Amino acid sequence: MKALVVTKKHKLELQEIEKPTVVSGKVLIKVAYCGICGSDLPRYFDGGVHAFPQVLGHEFSGVVVEVGDKVTNVKKGDRVAVAPLVPCGNCENCQKGEPAMCAYYSFIGSREQGAMAEYVVVPEKNCVKVPDSLSLKEAALVEPLTVAIHGIERINIAAGAKVMVLGAGTIGLLTVLSLRAIGAGEIIVVDLNDKKLSVAKTIGADEGINPANQTLEEYFQEHSLPDAVIETAGSSITQKQSIEFVNKRGKIVYVGTSTKDVVLDPETFEKILRGELEVTGSWMSYSAPFPGYEWETGLRYMSTGKIDVKPLITGLYQLEDIALPFDKMVEPNSEAIKLLYAINEEK
Repeated sequence: MKALVVTKKHKLELQEIEKPTVVSGKVLIKVAYCGICGSDLPRYFDGGVHAFPQVLGHEFSGVVVEVGDKVTNVKKGDRVAVAPLVPCGNCENCQKGEPAMCAYYSFIGSREQGAMAEYVVVPEKNCVKVPDSLSLKEAALVEPLTVAIHGIERINIAAGAKVMVLGAGTIGLLTVLSLRAIGAGEIIVVDLNDKKLSVAKTIGADEGINPANQTLEEYFQEHSLPDAVIETAGSSITQKQSIEFVNKRGKIVYVGTSTKDVVLDPETFEKILRGELEVTGSWMSYSAPFPGYEWETGLRYMSTGKIDVKPLITGLYQLEDIALPFDKMVEPNSEAIKLLYAINEEK
């Protein structure tokens, strides 16, 4: 079968590799669409994989074409999205019903073969059936959508609450959609990319702020602070701003992964104490029973039209395009939001 394989740093090859074999408890998926996640970028550009060679891809949908022994919940022909985390099921955290905290997990697309390939074998329990009313193209976005859903569910956001989202990448924009779905009030989005801020306003944000044009200090001199901040950019700057620009007794969720040291001066840190801020992190998108309510909720939001992810799909590519969409994602002021490989495209 065809697959995109990272063979070394900044080297992605289209190869013919052996089609994976189904074993007990697992199913073979004919991959329809696979998205490129921001976490895939360092795996390719920096060689940040656990081992070479590595087939990437963990945001995907497809059709079950073969099932192994002891598979009872899915059958050949089922249209599915796939949760990429493979928890061990045995460690203390798994036993407590906290699969995202698993100490010995595997992960499709980083620790085992991913879905930038014609076929992939996955555990039956990782398959979530896609409603007939939802396209497999849209369903390929359920994994990042569940990250956004899990993030906002880490805190209690009252109906009508004012929320600021830092970062207008895929997760930030899906957070906007998720906040709208639960009845949040005014939504402010902050990003340095005007094109993505425009998309944010199109899908439901009330205000888009580009700090290169107007600083948050300037903006909040004339506007009230938000009740909650969802940090999705993973920037040391926005991680600090989350504390600086939230209401007293406000709530902060850190979703974006840090890439540099986060340094808090005493005055900023004291805002947590004096403001009695609620600060928490959000990791992946899983709960019990596995893979969690986030997955059924995400698919239901999309299938009923409560969340429309189509405006976020900004490009379709073939496996033969190899690294082209990766390069598109890192262009200066890129318009790319979610780029998909259409591998066995749904007709």
